Amino acid sequence: MALYAIGDTHLSLSANKPMDVFGGGWEGYVDKLREGFAPVGDGDTVVLCGDLSWGMSLEEAKDDFAFLDHELPGEKWLLKGNHDYWWTTASKMNAFFQANGFTRLHILHNNCALYGETALCGTRGWFFEENGAPQWEKVFNRELIRLEASLKAAGERDKLCFLHYPPLYRGYRCQEIIDLLERYRVKACYYGHLHGPSHRLAIEGAQGAVDYRLVSADFIGFRPKKILD
Repeated sequence: MALYAIGDTHLSLSANKPMDVFGGGWEGYVDKLREGFAPVGDGDTVVLCGDLSWGMSLEEAKDDFAFLDHELPGEKWLLKGNHDYWWTTASKMNAFFQANGFTRLHILHNNCALYGETALCGTRGWFFEENGAPQWEKVFNRELIRLEASLKAAGERDKLCFLHYPPLYRGYRCQEIIDLLERYRVKACYYGHLHGPSHRLAIEGAQGAVDYRLVSADFIGFRPKKILD
């Protein structure tokens, strides 16, 4: 049994928006994902850190969910990314997964999951300074509430946090999210969203009390990053 994380699969098996056209290592990325998941066992757990499918609705993303559930091994916990337009309420997503036999897809949203005695917490996060128009303040505040709800649900367990947006990178810090991670004694934070030339902006390693790691698919070679045995 092992725990892995990967973000930004950007699947488009029915939405006709494949990432191959962008180059930069994305050519043949669906096959790369199949190969990259080879070390993952059916009894393992993989956290998917957002931007999973280009589908605009659950139905349009159905083929992508089938790929994640049926073709890639492991139990998957899903986070919302900024391009996951199919995302709706947890009850609707869980009902859709159940109706379509997607038994290994689970939603990480306003809750936490357990991997042994370790709590897996997370939410999408937000670039408030970059999206700082007044209408986005409510969105940012909701993300803070969701993150804290997830961290509280973990109780006194050891905590790992998974986000889509990085809470920090070169030239940027989202202090409100960082403060929550430190207040709740999160050991490590895994994030996605950064691609191509933006990889150079990533901050990895210990910053304060938290260890930060970028797990965007193209950054880690489309191979889920192993976190725990």
